Amino acid sequence: MIYNMEIETMPRQKMEELQMSRLRQTLQHVYDSVPFHREAFDRAGVKPEDLRHLEDLQRFPFMKKTDLRENYPFKLFAVEQEKLVRIHGSSGTKGKPTIVGYTRNDIKNWSNIVARGICIAGGRPGDIFHNAYGYGLFTGGLGLHYGIEQLGAIAVPISGGNTPRQITLLEDFKPRGIAGTPSYVLNIVEEMERMGLDPRETSLEYGIFGAEPWSEEMRLQLEDYLNIKAIDIYGLSEVMGPGVSIECYEGQNGLHIAEDHFLAEIVDPKTGEILPYGEEGELVFTSLTKEAFPVIRYRTGDIASLNPEKCVCGRTSLRMSRIKGRVDDMLIIRGVNVFPTEIESVLLGFQEIAPHYQVVVERHGSLDRFEVHTEVNSAFVKQTGGLNPEKSQSLSRAISHELKNALGVSVVLRIHEPNSIPRSEGKALRVIDKRQKPMPVGK
Repeated sequence: MIYNMEIETMPRQKMEELQMSRLRQTLQHVYDSVPFHREAFDRAGVKPEDLRHLEDLQRFPFMKKTDLRENYPFKLFAVEQEKLVRIHGSSGTKGKPTIVGYTRNDIKNWSNIVARGICIAGGRPGDIFHNAYGYGLFTGGLGLHYGIEQLGAIAVPISGGNTPRQITLLEDFKPRGIAGTPSYVLNIVEEMERMGLDPRETSLEYGIFGAEPWSEEMRLQLEDYLNIKAIDIYGLSEVMGPGVSIECYEGQNGLHIAEDHFLAEIVDPKTGEILPYGEEGELVFTSLTKEAFPVIRYRTGDIASLNPEKCVCGRTSLRMSRIKGRVDDMLIIRGVNVFPTEIESVLLGFQEIAPHYQVVVERHGSLDRFEVHTEVNSAFVKQTGGLNPEKSQSLSRAISHELKNALGVSVVLRIHEPNSIPRSEGKALRVIDKRQKPMPVGK
């Protein structure tokens, strides 16, 4: 049964007993199967059998994204290759994605989790569901797809892009649900209006949006322009993919965590100490049922808080707040994770470029405009006699190509004369993010 209110309304004590049982098995599984975890546990002076209460998990070491990079591609897998049925990964950092694997049972659990999430968001069997998340190594498209089918709904695997075709299928297939990044769905809205169509007259009743931070103001825009309920979904490939938590249709006030599969903590980003309910800190997840790629106290880098109060929908599961931001300076551009250090790595690979740059992100319509401003060094100017348009364009094309390959997202590159980028006596201001509020969709 996909929609299991017994799980969703389980008393806290019973839920913690279930989590405890599954956590013991997971700790033993990774200790026996993954050298990285065994060595980390040993360094911390803990064994799986030291877990006697859920609070004892605090004695176990954290995992970080750097651990995934350093063990690329398969060193953190906890099962033999013969037991894998799928590999997914992040959008890619430093030119390579962080890789995760799934057994057949992992895919089954994930499908059930997402199906349950779609129910929580207002979906039901028989719905036609327009899935505009990207398909491929990114978990979004296939994660939603399998959940849609597991629910008994009808998946339209349109993926992203080709906006006019998206609109044609929305008109012809008359789906009840839609999923995608909020910025791209707003782009669909804009295109519909340019075509003389009224987005409020579609058949859509609910939308499930994620893969990038989005504000309450953007939610209101989506609901107004499409006449739907806009639901926030959270997930990340390292933990499972979409479906780790999701808002309910009734409350839209915090994302219900699938606690029978994931144990959540909030820690102080600087000290790693556990913070009480209601306080904002770094979100940490431990998987409880994953076979191929379990994570233990994975530090997501996302800032949120936890709420244990019963929701208006009747569910008792912990709710996490919407993501407030990042612990580090990571940017999410059109659903792709971008680190300034990755940009710097590419720029400094060109001898003509000085070690000064600035990233400017602003919203144009419903999409992000991503600019990188950099400058040539004095040696290059002396050698060439100046930065003329021809040399600037040639250099810009070469750097832009490398940035696109490394980041997985297009960049508008601006190359300036020496000493054009602002300097600072303290910490350099690398990122200027002007996306305070989404720009209104024209009517």
